[in-house]
Amino acid sequence: MDRCSRAFEFTIEAPDEGKRLDLLICAHAPGCARTLSAKLIRSGSVHVDGHVKKAGYRVRMGEKVSGIIPLPVPASFEPEPIALSVLYEDTTIIVINKQPGIVVHPAPGHRNGTLVNAILHHCPGIEAIGGEIRPGIVHRLDRDTSGTLVIAKNAVAMKHLADQFRDRHVQKEYLALVWGCVARDCGTISLPIGRHPVDRKRMSTVSRKTRIAETHWQVESRFDQVSLLRVRIRTGRTHQIRVHCAAMHHPVIGDSVYGGRNLGAKYPPASPAVRAAIESIGRQMLHAWRLGFTHPVSGKEMMFESPLPSDMTFLLETLRSTPDPAKLLTHSEKM
Repeated sequence: MDRCSRAFEFTIEAPDEGKRLDLLICAHAPGCARTLSAKLIRSGSVHVDGHVKKAGYRVRMGEKVSGIIPLPVPASFEPEPIALSVLYEDTTIIVINKQPGIVVHPAPGHRNGTLVNAILHHCPGIEAIGGEIRPGIVHRLDRDTSGTLVIAKNAVAMKHLADQFRDRHVQKEYLALVWGCVARDCGTISLPIGRHPVDRKRMSTVSRKTRIAETHWQVESRFDQVSLLRVRIRTGRTHQIRVHCAAMHHPVIGDSVYGGRNLGAKYPPASPAVRAAIESIGRQMLHAWRLGFTHPVSGKEMMFESPLPSDMTFLLETLRSTPDPAKLLTHSEKM
């Protein structure tokens, strides 16, 4: 591909016959992700023997494919000097410990102050993804969920990481403080998740259109009407852990959406200090603790761990210092 003109041209040979047009463009035009490939085809920027085809067109041997990739356009949102807690960074990816309260991607009502705005400022030389100069958001965390997040700096890294998430080759572990003393030591929740049938801003295990969701949990500590869970998820549905914890009748503490905000009447902590600490919480006590994946260039297996944020640390310290030792049945004293 001519990097100056951003033009590409190739002829279909026997090994590629019958393959989808959009996938072949990704293979023959380095750095062209599938989303950009599909966009180019829809816009008429790609021709097969001089004719416009659809993205799913199955190519034939001898056909000539040509097209032009427009120069990347500036991002539609501005860089902002927002502090980042960087766990790792190189020329292709950046791994951060996302602080609670920050939105990952700009959206209506959140055009500024997002993680994307911060990354654009932190990485001024970031490459184009999908035809736009922007970071590659491979996965997301809710605004009030803290923890480990990986972001791609170019289209090649974006595709590689997206494939890992899609194929469930990524290790994702969370820590969650939930209401009540969970009776069993471990378990698996396999309840499909979809949009709530009435409130479209919520997710639900009872929906007309659901997708499979699987959550594995293990009790790390039991406290005064509170349990600390280590959670592993194979799927990555919206609000998955929060929905599944609520479904097992142990919602995440501080989660106002799924019933974890004001359960003091049902699970009244004996310790005044614990009650006060829980009442001071302003968000769900959910932390993306560990993230493991394969580096998109080196192929090295990588694992990153984010320390607990101050509010979760404070609540855990308060729970661990409860004066009644009978209320603390611990599998692991410290994480």
